[in-house]
Amino acid sequence: MKTILCYGDSLTWGYNAETRERHAFEDRWPSVLAKSLGPDVTVIAEGLAGRTTAYDDHVADCDRNGARILPTILHSHDPIDLVILFLGANDMKPTVCGTPFGAVRGMERLVELVRHHAWAFDAKEGPEVLIIAPPLIRETANKAVAAVFAGGIEKSAMLATLFADIADERGCGFFDASSVSQTTPLDGVHLDTKNTRAIGKAIEPVVRKMLGI
Repeated sequence: MKTILCYGDSLTWGYNAETRERHAFEDRWPSVLAKSLGPDVTVIAEGLAGRTTAYDDHVADCDRNGARILPTILHSHDPIDLVILFLGANDMKPTVCGTPFGAVRGMERLVELVRHHAWAFDAKEGPEVLIIAPPLIRETANKAVAAVFAGGIEKSAMLATLFADIADERGCGFFDASSVSQTTPLDGVHLDTKNTRAIGKAIEPVVRKMLGI
């Protein structure tokens, strides 16, 4: 039995901009991935709306700093064979970080936390790491969300290249979500049912290769 931890934000949690609720369980990308991989793989969806790579959101109603919470999550689900890091979009908020290079530093920190974690079962090697670059932020008529992500359209376009470089340097897998999905124009940052399902299906061969299954 293999175990995958999907560590992400609202795109992993499954926020539906049309209904302002969650996508149906079976439509969320971790669920689609789990179904594609079959019963011999456990896929854990650890998504939190607003989660950043490594930055505090001081107006949030919970701790959204991904780097601070990750070690606890790793212990909670140990042993793990693959950690999927699908973060970075919320780092584009000017009040949180506001730069793609800040997101790079945050993603590097997350990889370090996985690689140097004190695994409970004395594993000789830690889990594989797959970095997913978020789909591009796009223009939207939703003025509130557009203001929160001011400048995010241009900045988010840089993340895929920068995250790919991290993956290459750190020996991680990489997938660019924008290659198979687009954010909805309803708010410019979230995914409709078709696009969240597309990510789960598209990364299946990447995951299989990384796990050797």
